[in-house]
Amino acid sequence: MSKQPGYHSDSETLGGMPVFMGTRVPVQSLFAHLEAGDSIDDFLEGFPSVKREQVIALLEESKHKLLPVFVVRHATPRSCYVADYFAE
Repeated sequence: MSKQPGYHSDSETLGGMPVFMGTRVPVQSLFAHLEAGDSIDDFLEGFPSVKREQVIALLEESKHKLLPVFVVRHATPRSCYVADYFAE
């Protein structure tokens, strides 16, 4: 079973900017909040139409697109064994 993304892009909504599904909240706003040091909970408090599951799905998708599969496989909440990237 494949997961549905928690966001979409439509030229009729904010000029095609990716937004969280069912909202007009730009995905970029999440990254701006995180870059500013806000927590996911802070972001969700400011945008109650966005669901936590949508945020987590977006971050998971981003992680999998950016990191090689074998690095992700060895990642833990506290560490990411980048050495495995070079060892394999």
